[in-house]
Amino acid sequence: MRNLFLCIVLALFYSCKEDVLPKPKAYLSLSYPEKKYENLKAKRPYSFQVLQNTTIVDAQNNWLTLEYPKLKASLSITYRPVKNNLRELLMEAEKLVFKHTSKAEQIIPKDFINKEKRVFGSLFQITGNAASHLQFHITDSTNHFIKGSLYFYAKPNYDSILPAVNYIKRDILHLIETFSWKEESH
Repeated sequence: MRNLFLCIVLALFYSCKEDVLPKPKAYLSLSYPEKKYENLKAKRPYSFQVLQNTTIVDAQNNWLTLEYPKLKASLSITYRPVKNNLRELLMEAEKLVFKHTSKAEQIIPKDFINKEKRVFGSLFQITGNAASHLQFHITDSTNHFIKGSLYFYAKPNYDSILPAVNYIKRDILHLIETFSWKEESH
């Protein structure tokens, strides 16, 4: 019994010699590939530059999906011809943005106008644990209307996916800046 007591005291004495230091804060280090863009190869009434390492899924009615397999995300792009219904298309697009208000902390709009190319649109950044964090629409105001929505294949956790959202946001801004309408319609 005495030996057991002695062993415990010695163990406590020797174990307490090292100072306990708090661990430094660790920061998540994510690396993304360098951005290289190319012109959209799909035949559409519109064109823009797309990131080379995305997968383009062609769909009917001039719709597209740009997939980011490594980020587990996709950008859905829908096209609708304008037939005296621009107001309804704009209201529908904004309704889909504000559908996220119950989960969103903030919705930040940014407007784009390029009169020379007849490209008019808005980008909405949705902060918080919403299902879609970036949405946009583009129109020429007379014939064409595009809507885009970014989705991740994961439960929304804004803090975790924010670096990926910012990475893809730069691609969407590039898409909008290089966007143009083709002369032929649908």
